[in-house]
Amino acid sequence: MEPLVSLFLAVLVLFLVQKWWKRASDIRNIPTVGPSAPLVSYIGAFRLVHHAREMLREGYEKYKDGMFKIAMQDRWLVVVNTPELIEEVRKLSDEQANFIDAAHETIEAKHTFGPMTYEDPYYVDIIRSHVFKHSGDLYPDVHDEMIAAFKDGLPDCMSDWTPVPILSVARKIVSRSNNRVFVGFPLCERYNRRCGINRTEVKAGREPEFVNLTIRHTIDVSNTRKILSRFPGFLRGLAVPFVNHAADTFKAVKQHLSPIIRERLASMNEFAYDQKRKPTDLLQRVIDEAQAKNHDLDVMIQNILAIEFVSIHTTSNSFTHALFHLAAQPQYIGPLREEIEPIVKGEGWTKETLGKMHRLDSFLRESQRMNGIGFAHVFRKLLTEVTLSNGITLPASTYVTAPVSAIHHDGELYCDPEVFDPWRFYNLREVSNSPNKYQYVTPSTDYLAFGHGKHACPGRFFAANEIKTMLAHIILRYDVKFAIEGVRPKNEDVFLQTFPASGVHVLFRDRQEA
Repeated sequence: MEPLVSLFLAVLVLFLVQKWWKRASDIRNIPTVGPSAPLVSYIGAFRLVHHAREMLREGYEKYKDGMFKIAMQDRWLVVVNTPELIEEVRKLSDEQANFIDAAHETIEAKHTFGPMTYEDPYYVDIIRSHVFKHSGDLYPDVHDEMIAAFKDGLPDCMSDWTPVPILSVARKIVSRSNNRVFVGFPLCERYNRRCGINRTEVKAGREPEFVNLTIRHTIDVSNTRKILSRFPGFLRGLAVPFVNHAADTFKAVKQHLSPIIRERLASMNEFAYDQKRKPTDLLQRVIDEAQAKNHDLDVMIQNILAIEFVSIHTTSNSFTHALFHLAAQPQYIGPLREEIEPIVKGEGWTKETLGKMHRLDSFLRESQRMNGIGFAHVFRKLLTEVTLSNGITLPASTYVTAPVSAIHHDGELYCDPEVFDPWRFYNLREVSNSPNKYQYVTPSTDYLAFGHGKHACPGRFFAANEIKTMLAHIILRYDVKFAIEGVRPKNEDVFLQTFPASGVHVLFRDRQEA
C-alpha cells in the first residue's frame, strides 16, 4: 500500500510542477508578489484567499510604474498598475480578452448559474439593453416597491434605539424592488388562486418565499465561490457537489417561475397580435431571447437568477457599506438632510431629483472608493497572446486586472486616502470644469469601482438610483448610529472580494429633530 501512496504523491508533485512550469514560463520576467518557485507558489495562492488587499497593495507600491503577478490556484493573475496599461487592457477587443469569461470562472458560473448560462450569458446584454437604457422609466415602480418594502422590513415605531440587521433587511428591499421590474409581481392572480395563496399574505403579489429564495441563491453563489477559492483548480470539480447549494435553490425558484413563464409562452401568439398586452419587464426579454435561441425553461430561469445575483449582491453590499459609514459618523446626517429634504419636497422622487443630490452622490462615491465590492477590476481573461506597450507578452488564458483598492488609497491621487471624506467629490465637482467626472457612476483610471470602458458595470445607473433612494429615505425618516460611535465594523475579505461585516446591527430610531 505504501509504495502506491508514494507513487501517487510523486505523480501529483510532478503534475503540479509541470503545471507551474507551463503557466510561469511565458511571464517569468514579471515580478511576483509572494513565492514564485514550483509548488511553493501555491503558498501565495492560499495567502491570496484572505490577504488579497495587502498583496495587491504591496505589488502596487513596489511596481507602481509597471506590473506584477500573483499566483492563483490554477493560473497567474497579472496586475497592471499604470493608467496607460489599464487603458491598454480595457481597450482590448472581445476577441483578445473577455470580461465575462473571467468573471464566470471566478464564481464557478458553470455550476452556480448553469452550463448554458455560462456558455451563452445573454443576460448581460439584457441588463445592458433593458436596465441600462430604461433606468429612468423603471424608477417610479422601483421607488414604489422600495417604500412598501421598507414598511414591511422595519418596525412601524422606533421611538427608542432599535437594533436592525441591516444587511439582511437591505437584501430583501433590493430583491423586492428589483423583482417589481424584473419579473413584475412574482406571482400572477391565476397562480395565486391555483396554489391557494391568500391575497393579503402575498401583499399585492410580493411572494415572501420567492424573495427569500432569490436572496438564498445570491448567498449560495457567494458561499460557493468563497469555499472553492481555497481549492486548487484541478480539485474544484470534485468539491462542487459537496459545497454548491445553488442547484437546490434553483429547483425551488423554478416552482415559482415556471407557471408564470408557461402562461406567457401560451400567450405569445396573442402578444404578436396585440403588442399593448405584451409585458415589458425583464422576464419577457429573457423569454424572447430564449425563444430565439431555442432554449428551454431551465435556461430562462438560470438567466433570471444570474441577473438577480448580480443586482442583489452588488446593490445590497454597496448600500450597507455606505450605511455603515453613516452610522459610524452620524454627524453627516444633518448636511445630507439639508440637501435632500427641499429637493424631495419641491420635486418629489424621480431619477432627475436624485441627480441633484450632489452631497449624497459624493458620499456614495467616497464609500465605494473606501470599500467597493472587490480589490481588482477591469478583470479580463486573455483569449489570445497579447503584447503590451512595455514589451511584455502575456499568453492566452492569463487573467489580467487592475488593483482598484490600492489605486483608491494612493496618496498621490487622493489627499488623506485612508480618511473617509464624504464631501471629497462634492468639493472637486464644485471647482471642476468637468463636474460629471466626479459623479458616483463615472469610471476613470483612478476610480475603478464600477470597472472601466465598455465592460464597466452596465447596471450601475439603475443600482445607483436604488442605493441613493434607500439611503435618502433612511436619512429623511430615521436617525442611525452604532452602539459605539465612530467605530465602523471591519469588512470581511475573501479572495478578491470585500463584504460588509455580516450579522451587524445598526441602531435605528424615528427621526427626532425637525
